[in-house]
Amino acid sequence: MNRRQISEAIDSLGWRLVLGAVYTEVLVPSMADAAGAAGHAIRAAGADASQHLSIDIRSDRAVLRLCTRDAGTVTERDLELAREISQSLAARGFELNAGPGAIQAVEIAIDALDIGAVRPFWKAVTGYVDDLGNTDLNAGLVDPFGRGPAIWFQQMDAPRPQRNRIHLDIDVTHDAAPARVEAALAAGGRLVSDRVAPRFWVLADAEGNEACICTWQGRD
Repeated sequence: MNRRQISEAIDSLGWRLVLGAVYTEVLVPSMADAAGAAGHAIRAAGADASQHLSIDIRSDRAVLRLCTRDAGTVTERDLELAREISQSLAARGFELNAGPGAIQAVEIAIDALDIGAVRPFWKAVTGYVDDLGNTDLNAGLVDPFGRGPAIWFQQMDAPRPQRNRIHLDIDVTHDAAPARVEAALAAGGRLVSDRVAPRFWVLADAEGNEACICTWQGRD
């Protein structure tokens, strides 16, 4: 499946595709209710829960994430589980929230001339592990506990002392991206490039430090 097919398959279920996984939020009045929603989701996923489902419980919501752990990407089984979990939660009166701006993921991108020389340092200093879903040298390190942003490495073709070589990638749902770009511009930022939008927009703050607003679109 390509990204468009995944996005179209889950949109009506109340889930969204962001950065190689599908997400939804369950809005609740208390942490106990969040734990209850999480329990229903786990039971709906059954024996597949540990290989596909991860859950972040907060005082007012449970954030559900589906991705096939061994493959490091969304598979057809994840879409089936999204459907089963959505039906289970809806039957118990829980509200799913995956509207624009509700779901995002942050990456740290490090530009390097010799990725092989710098990647081991960042792996060691952060305690991160290899991203199993990506086998390319530049394709990332992830927090083994799922708490911190992913790190990936962008190949440079020449030294660039005139710009920051670490920037943030903020991955949002495709319909949230234009508003996020406009908000950044209204807050004093500037547009560096929209050449490959909606895959990503390159923005900079008043001193030239860069960040990218990214979506799944334009990557298939």
